[in-house]
Amino acid sequence: MGTSLDIKIKRANKVYHAGEMLSGVVVISSKDAVQHQGVTLTMEGTVNLQLSAKSVGVFEAFYNSVKPIQILNSTIDMVKPGKFPSGKTEIPFEFPLHVKGNKVLYETYHGVFVNIQPQKGKLTPSPVDFTITPETLQNVKERALLPKFLIRGHLNSTNCVITQPLTGELVVEHSDAAIRSIELQLVRVETCGCAEGYARDATEIQNIQIADGDVCRGLSVPIHMVFPRLFTCPTLETTNFKVEFEVNIVVLLHADHLITENFPLKLCRT
Repeated sequence: MGTSLDIKIKRANKVYHAGEMLSGVVVISSKDAVQHQGVTLTMEGTVNLQLSAKSVGVFEAFYNSVKPIQILNSTIDMVKPGKFPSGKTEIPFEFPLHVKGNKVLYETYHGVFVNIQPQKGKLTPSPVDFTITPETLQNVKERALLPKFLIRGHLNSTNCVITQPLTGELVVEHSDAAIRSIELQLVRVETCGCAEGYARDATEIQNIQIADGDVCRGLSVPIHMVFPRLFTCPTLETTNFKVEFEVNIVVLLHADHLITENFPLKLCRT
């Protein structure tokens, strides 16, 4: 039978913050005694930037410049050269989570462009009132062909605590065309690159329907969206990459007209 090695972390959820202590044990199991040249343990935290399939061939000029950004690196000598006895040997360890230099310990995150392997912030509410009419829409080729409509509403804040829902309300004051559906679309926007160029990728990560059918005019429709834990992180902006979020209010009319209003969001963990 060979020798097996396992690393066990004491904290069950494996969530840590800067300044805390990462502790656990290295478990070495062997049927027979094992001679060794010492045991060292290295902890490393990196931010990896990568090209998505749609950008390969377009931004390869800066691909080699997009190097992994190291934010944590610590090594400890656990055991000097010697021999492990047969059976199970447990070696405890502790690592302080201190970042390198002036780097920031970003929250672990996996996206299309940006992967962060191991930020609290202050949040100021920013309520937004909106009015949607044919005249307020952008990128419309034949505005005269659009049916008349008037939609009002507000978002309680576009600066959002990531653990709390995005809230607000929407009211269809008037619409010549019948409404089929009203949806909230959460979009993640990842940008990475360097002086040679930047790649930008927008991905829909959540879509929820807040109204189905031709809603009553003048009726308040609540806006309530919980941010998906696995696909969101606090808004980030660094020299080489950005992770941003937007929400679209999408109104689909029976005449196959699609109305979209976009709102940039700033996510924060307090």
